[in-house]
Amino acid sequence: MSVEVGRRVLTLEAEAILDLLPRMDARFEAAVQLCCACRGHVVVIGMGKSGLIGKKIAATLASTGTPAFFLHPAEGIHGDLGMVGKEDVALAISNSGETEELLRILPSIKRLGLPLIGMTGNVNATLAKMSDVVLDVAVREEACPLGLAPTASTTATLAMGDALAVSVLQKKGFRREDFASFHPGGNLGRNLLLTVGDVMHTGDAVPRVAEGTSMREVVLEMTAKRLGMAVVVGPTGRLSGIITDGDLRRCMVPPPDHSKPNHPKPDHPNAFFSLPASEVMNRNPKTTLARTLAMQAVYVMESHAITVLIVSDADGGVAGVVHLHDLLKKGVV
Repeated sequence: MSVEVGRRVLTLEAEAILDLLPRMDARFEAAVQLCCACRGHVVVIGMGKSGLIGKKIAATLASTGTPAFFLHPAEGIHGDLGMVGKEDVALAISNSGETEELLRILPSIKRLGLPLIGMTGNVNATLAKMSDVVLDVAVREEACPLGLAPTASTTATLAMGDALAVSVLQKKGFRREDFASFHPGGNLGRNLLLTVGDVMHTGDAVPRVAEGTSMREVVLEMTAKRLGMAVVVGPTGRLSGIITDGDLRRCMVPPPDHSKPNHPKPDHPNAFFSLPASEVMNRNPKTTLARTLAMQAVYVMESHAITVLIVSDADGGVAGVVHLHDLLKKGVV
């Protein structure tokens, strides 16, 4: 029984949203134009459940490049109207279009000369008559079996608000980088803003050896810097290769069939430590750039089953090293 009730609710609310499609017309375009042309804030006003939906719409507008805030109508007529400026645009929400507290604040909004977008389920109501642009969010029926609790109507209103915000976003040319600047915290900010250059090891923190360095010294350098690898550079400082913990294991304990021809197989374990780095290194290490997004670096590491990337500079030198553990600490993974 409960499952059937739930399905009915979802069906009615889905239908309420689909019923909005024919209303994407000149009135909707006019509302988008008003928001795009706004030089101040979009002031979203609503009471009760409409107010809760209004808060979300205001938050969505603000996070996508359109300054906006929510104004409670009852608080507005008791002083909060002071937050409203003459370059603002008002977006008033009321399903009935006759909400008392909302209608009491509208004359003050009109006296300030603000363009008014009305979002209502009754295009013949007072709110609609006072609005410069009306967005019709009427629904055939509420999902509540009593027809009392706002359900389908609030869903439709929220969907219309999302449609408005996204349309304004697109018209303004809002980019991923802009979105990231408004979300510096959390996963969004990390994924859209954090670069390899923000987390990489540089300078003396990078395990670095010359091509002729003995493997004994290479191991000491790797142990001291604790990144599980060492960068091998040529006489001019350009990148020559990389030696990892895995390379050490494969060289010191080769498989019985010697199926790894790229690694030397010294007859005695001690002879390994006398080898130059150039005979052990991988000459084709995976590299990246400092400007690469951290999440892209993680993708490369996962694709190649590695835990470290060398960060190269414009001259083929080594700018730094980024380790998977550094990205884990930053919450990128």
